Amino acid sequence: MPTIIINSVSVIAILLYLLTASWLGIKMLRLRPAVESLNLSISGLAALALSSHALLLYRGILTEEGFNLGFYHALSLMSWLVALLVMLASSFRPMSNLIIIFFPFAAFALLLEVALPSTNIISGAAPAGLKIHILLSVAAYGLLAIAAVQSLVLAFQETQLRKKQPVKVLNILPPMQTLEKLLVQALTIGFFLLSLSLATGLMFVHDILEQRLSHKVVLSILAWLIFAVVLWGRWARGWRGKKLIRWTSGGFISLLLAYFGSKLVLELILHRV
Repeated sequence: MPTIIINSVSVIAILLYLLTASWLGIKMLRLRPAVESLNLSISGLAALALSSHALLLYRGILTEEGFNLGFYHALSLMSWLVALLVMLASSFRPMSNLIIIFFPFAAFALLLEVALPSTNIISGAAPAGLKIHILLSVAAYGLLAIAAVQSLVLAFQETQLRKKQPVKVLNILPPMQTLEKLLVQALTIGFFLLSLSLATGLMFVHDILEQRLSHKVVLSILAWLIFAVVLWGRWARGWRGKKLIRWTSGGFISLLLAYFGSKLVLELILHRV
């Protein structure tokens, strides 16, 4: 695909992401219910943005040598998946307000992918189990990222409700009970996928030091343990509010450092692939 076409599609996708988020944000500032904000026009813009981004991912990640999952390509893929999941979930749940957060991030990640290409090739001849591990990891990260942002929104709601004059934006957010329920659902599915990801990934760990996987493995297992505690606390102890928020945030930070932290240091700082 010619560079000029790639750049044009990139600009179009970025503008569509920002236009979708801006349009939805304006509707919400007018205090229309969030559940009614995702109309046909906004859905169409979002679909075009996601489709354009998907085309660029296909061109950038699928190469003749294999899968290019360099730092910025991986970040772009993750942001696209999260944006897609939020878009799909918004059709059935009051989650359209999260589009305002994730769509601009997807636009920024796409800009980085185009402006700062990175290379980390996984051979097309790699075992099927490794490819399954990668797909499970991406899906788990996506769902747990959504859960992490939901926990931050929940924390914001709690803080504002304690004030005598909470901000009007609370009127467009889903009720706290609904948001908490959605958070637990995302955590449960994300934890299940993360468990499968770890199980399939550990099959390919032969020498943790030689493969430079020590930090990634340790932090991933730590994240798994934290999320396990979160779900145990929710179902066995009835955790709500601050405990649920803090543990969820801690688990996602650990997971973020496990993958993107390791890739940042190895690829962009030490220049090791």
